[in-house]
Amino acid sequence: MGDNSAKLDVGSKQVPLPIHNGTIGPDVADISKLYAETGMFTYDPGFTSTASCESKITYIDGDEGVLLYRGYPIEQLAEHGDFLETCYLLLYGELPTHSQKADFDDRVTHHTMLHEQMARFYSGFRRDAHPMAVMVGVVGALSAFYHDSTDIADPYQRMVASVRMIAKMPTIAAMAYKYSIGQPFIYPRNELDFTSNFLNMCFAVPCETYKVNPVLSRAMDRIFILHADHEQNASTSTVRLAGSSGANPFACIAAGIACLWGPAHGGANEAALEMLQEIGSVDRIPEFVDRAKDKDDPFRLMGFGHRVYKNYDPRARVMQRTCHEVLAEVGIKDDPLLDVALELERIALHDEYFIEKRLYPNIDFYSGITLKALGFPTTMFTVLFALARTVGWIAQWKEMIEDPKQKIGRPRQLYTGATRRDYVPMSSRK
Repeated sequence: MGDNSAKLDVGSKQVPLPIHNGTIGPDVADISKLYAETGMFTYDPGFTSTASCESKITYIDGDEGVLLYRGYPIEQLAEHGDFLETCYLLLYGELPTHSQKADFDDRVTHHTMLHEQMARFYSGFRRDAHPMAVMVGVVGALSAFYHDSTDIADPYQRMVASVRMIAKMPTIAAMAYKYSIGQPFIYPRNELDFTSNFLNMCFAVPCETYKVNPVLSRAMDRIFILHADHEQNASTSTVRLAGSSGANPFACIAAGIACLWGPAHGGANEAALEMLQEIGSVDRIPEFVDRAKDKDDPFRLMGFGHRVYKNYDPRARVMQRTCHEVLAEVGIKDDPLLDVALELERIALHDEYFIEKRLYPNIDFYSGITLKALGFPTTMFTVLFALARTVGWIAQWKEMIEDPKQKIGRPRQLYTGATRRDYVPMSSRK
């Protein structure tokens, strides 16, 4: 933390604003005492210039296209590690030793089953309910089934709740998928690794043996790693804000899932795939590119650009390679959607309009095609995102709970409504 400060002139008064330095990234001006000293708030819609917390978990440099989990580049973790190793890193701050990894894997593996009463909980939803609607309800209901891990003041209960959610989220997600297609639930299998177990619960049926393809399992695992955390995005901020009130961890994660459901956040990969399907063929691309450039046309190219990244999203590079691996493995050589995607990518990387606006392909651009090839319907895309992001939400929630400076979140506002006025009886109103 630096000793220097900025100065803010408010009328005749000069207010010092302490400058805090992170280990990397922009310095921040501390405005926490601004209202007390001046009677003024700051105004920052969308919080684009406001640091809401101090964190050691994830770092993004949007201009350079960098994403670090606890200091490790996302590309290295996706290439060399597995998802549970990444979970351990995000939760505890360091990569695990061999024995730590074995212990963590074992704890997660033996928490994958759901309370049997929860299976009946699913039947309360309409058969055509969106899987994300089911996820919000079921995850929120976990606190009604696991009372022994809702005391946030107890470090042991926080740890149990963390492991439970990482372990049970694949089971909850797979059951939401099975329920949506009218197939029986498949129980977890302890001999399978985390991602293979999830694929088995999604695609196995009781009447025949299902063998998990290791190439597809590795691809899915990589997708989970790429989505595990992403700094203080909308859903993570929602989890932190809910948690700041002292709400139990299951309720906080359910709030994060609800926020993630939005098409501008977790639903973007579904929207990107639908856009590629709307374009349909390479020869129609110029028409849609022209529409995207027309400021009077409401059409938007989904899967391009990012709120933070103003360079090529580092996750998109890994996702592109993963996409090709999956398509090759499942035998899709001439996919018109992929042809459209590759041509759109080529245009985006060379067209002056895209370069000037920094509209680079993002992770959603490729993940939709990949998940479709893996056999998931578009309604499951955001569910898979929620499954992966659960560990990031938990790590951020845990960090917030353990932060001595943490207080309940309470944003302020710029009020532009009516000033004080007196009640008028109905008989006197015109």
